[in-house]
Amino acid sequence: MAKQNPTLADVAKIAGVSPMTASRALNDRPDVSPEKRDLVLRVAADIGYVANRSAQKLSGGSNGIIGIITPMLDNQFASELILGVGRAARAVGYETLVYTIFDEDRHAHRSLISLLQQFADGVVAILPRDSAYFETLAAAHVPVVFIDQRGSLSNFPSISVDSYGGAVLAVEHLAGLGHKRIAFISGDESIEGVKDRRRAYLDTLERLGLACETELLERGDLSQLKAFEAASRLLNLANPPTAIFAANDLSAFGVIAAVREAGLRVPDDVSVIGFDDIPMAVQVHPPLTTIRQPFQQMARAAVNTLLANIKGSENSTVRMTAPAELVVRDSTGPAPETRKKHGARGVAHARGNRAQM
Repeated sequence: MAKQNPTLADVAKIAGVSPMTASRALNDRPDVSPEKRDLVLRVAADIGYVANRSAQKLSGGSNGIIGIITPMLDNQFASELILGVGRAARAVGYETLVYTIFDEDRHAHRSLISLLQQFADGVVAILPRDSAYFETLAAAHVPVVFIDQRGSLSNFPSISVDSYGGAVLAVEHLAGLGHKRIAFISGDESIEGVKDRRRAYLDTLERLGLACETELLERGDLSQLKAFEAASRLLNLANPPTAIFAANDLSAFGVIAAVREAGLRVPDDVSVIGFDDIPMAVQVHPPLTTIRQPFQQMARAAVNTLLANIKGSENSTVRMTAPAELVVRDSTGPAPETRKKHGARGVAHARGNRAQM
């Protein structure tokens, strides 16, 4: 016959206290003397008692778990945010539970509600696209903070990066290097940040008096493969761009591969800039110039906002926009015409003015 796991009643009996006192001690409640708390914790450790998180949550208590919901586990953008939330949660005594969603069927929605109501005190949702899961999260009556989503979520607190301002920095950087034909590889514009980057690209070209031609605007899906195909089309134009701005770093990696496939060099023939500054950005060759999202700052802000929401703070509906930062590395350089005009000395001067990593 299988041995049963120790229960709260077992802990209380051995410690010589009531189950209520044992529960309060295990949950670090202030209305228990230090001596009794130490005794209960020692007994629990000795007999191998593990608290039933689900029971704690269903009884109206806190179980110290923050849920993370995301459809993405296969890219560094999502993993950086998940790691950041995990670190921030651990720093304030919380654990994290990651829940991945793959489809929009109603059964999955019901499962999500059940899971959240049983286990999570609150949720950090990394759902950049509009989704029917928004309604599900609202119906679950669990505090929620969104990262990288601002579009239709006026009722939810959210943390995002200044995509528009970051894209302006990217285009201004390329224009400052003498590039006049600057292309942009976009992505799914149901993602608010991608839409902002495209709008900033067009606005900045117009403000700087540069060519804003339809053929220089390509659609990708934020993936390396689609960006490779889009960049290949751009490079086959009768008058190809000398610089390409990709909507994210994964797309920029695809652009670099397409430039090489065309027998060209980065940045001598084509400059490439991305958006995100994921860890892989410094590992590609050449290291990628990009727009940095402050992942750790955004994750901490999301956790702090969520905890304020859980505690019923009046400031819990904050909508924070973190500043983006230009990080100049080796994938961008003077336009070929500028290179020829100023020679090696001009190129060295331009590189000497680059920002530090």
